[in-house]
Amino acid sequence: MRGDPAYVEYEVSETASVRVYRPTTLVERAPAVLWVHGGGLVIGTPHQDEASMREIADDLGVVVGLVRYRLAPEHPAPAAVEDCYAALVWLAMQDDVDPERVAVAGASAGGGLAAATALVARDRGGPSLALQLLVYPMLDDRTAARADADPEHRRVWSNASNHIGWSAYLGVEAGSPDVPEYAVPARAADLSGLPSAWLGVGTLDLFHDEDLAYAARLRAAGVEAHTLVVPGAFHGFDALRRTEVVRHFRAEMIGALRGALT
Repeated sequence: MRGDPAYVEYEVSETASVRVYRPTTLVERAPAVLWVHGGGLVIGTPHQDEASMREIADDLGVVVGLVRYRLAPEHPAPAAVEDCYAALVWLAMQDDVDPERVAVAGASAGGGLAAATALVARDRGGPSLALQLLVYPMLDDRTAARADADPEHRRVWSNASNHIGWSAYLGVEAGSPDVPEYAVPARAADLSGLPSAWLGVGTLDLFHDEDLAYAARLRAAGVEAHTLVVPGAFHGFDALRRTEVVRHFRAEMIGALRGALT
């Protein structure tokens, strides 16, 4: 897949790189968003989200970085989250980025990795995040062990696929008692001290229950967490860009970034 030539890719570690887009209107240190692509932890590239992230960057006047991280099963946990954290640290240190106005964001598996990156940043004293933007995030491997998670109306991402993705990433069966540290955000014992969160998910999404449970745990830990639940929406529904429901969803998502960063 050929990338947008307006993006420039930088190696940030031996295993990770970041594709960066800077709006031409930037005149001073700007906010930044690190975006993590989806793909069930086993597929995907940053190229797939370049167009939509460029729109957000131009609209908000922010720098966007799309991380290229290692994929399972060739690279099981914690490879992906370590790459995302390396990308976050690098992005926050750029001369044209305001390190006090950085968000980590992602969709699906990318949303789960964004949440995990926020946990790592908290524990390692890394960049101070203004927001974690989690779009129908993949947060809990224990969903893959549920027998009731695939009704007939499930679309795009089934629990069978979920089991394959999680098991490949964890190196053990999804739902196993022990998993690598930071691999499963929903299993983190302590969610206090994390940045504010925005979570968006549809009622027909496989991740609906785990996403709302995570938001509830964030609030219980004293973390501000806003949720947007879209009735009748399935996983990845926002690919249908011309529909009114998607326009509203994206407006809310961009509004959350604007409120946190500008």
